[in-house]
Amino acid sequence: MTQQSVMITGASTGIGFATAEYLAAKGWRVFAGVRKQADADRLADALGEIVTPVLCDVTDGDQVNAAGEAVRAALGDDNLTGLVNNAGVAVAGPLLHLPVEDMQAQLEINVTGQLRATQAFAPLLGAERGRGGAPGRIVNISSVAGFNAMPLVTPYACSKFAMEAFTQGLRRELMLYGIDVIAINPGPIATPIWDKAEELDPEQYAHTDYDGPIRKLLGYMLERGRKGLPPVKVAEAVYAGLTDAKPRLNTVITPDRFQQWLLSVLPARMTDKMITKQLNLTADQQSS
Repeated sequence: MTQQSVMITGASTGIGFATAEYLAAKGWRVFAGVRKQADADRLADALGEIVTPVLCDVTDGDQVNAAGEAVRAALGDDNLTGLVNNAGVAVAGPLLHLPVEDMQAQLEINVTGQLRATQAFAPLLGAERGRGGAPGRIVNISSVAGFNAMPLVTPYACSKFAMEAFTQGLRRELMLYGIDVIAINPGPIATPIWDKAEELDPEQYAHTDYDGPIRKLLGYMLERGRKGLPPVKVAEAVYAGLTDAKPRLNTVITPDRFQQWLLSVLPARMTDKMITKQLNLTADQQSS
């Protein structure tokens, strides 16, 4: 049997690293996309020869295409078993005052970057006629934020709502080749993406009405992230998505499943009131 193989973007830390480690332990040949040579060297040392680090900054079209060609050369005529579109960042800030370039960067990495990776690797999954083996699969790492937009992290939610549309539309388009496309929707996972919230300087919003709410949100994000599930839980879901005979179209991985269910069934206006009250975003809280 041909060895199963997978390309994972954003594999230097967090969910990507955990997934690379998990699949390598299962005997998969892993191509791990990273942005820096230092990360490539670290992954090679940590995970062994079964993992091949590949420079693949999803904002760099030439580099993504070169990564695709490198994986093609390594596989020969065999198909790639899976592509995990994981690379991503989280941008926070009130929309009325958010620098437009921050939103552009958010979408460039989390949406357009996934398109670049998909176009580069889909031919190896079976979208190119004449390759050997069964069609592969694409697993997109979305988020519970793709179902419900929290205020002040709306840029991130925009990217994940877009990822849901991307996943659905791509799945329907790739039926032509027998390539399935699914999404994993993590909630709070203990990864460095949460720690990066500390890099947001709330002082840039100190002159606005969102000063208090943004500080409250940052504390909330850090607390939830550090108490989140281990990233291996997402890796397990990715493995199921790549191997189950009929994988779920969306798999939610979160420590607060009841809260996610509640948000999905409550009337939208009621949800608005609950969330804005929690973050001091109501008019009466601002005036008091």
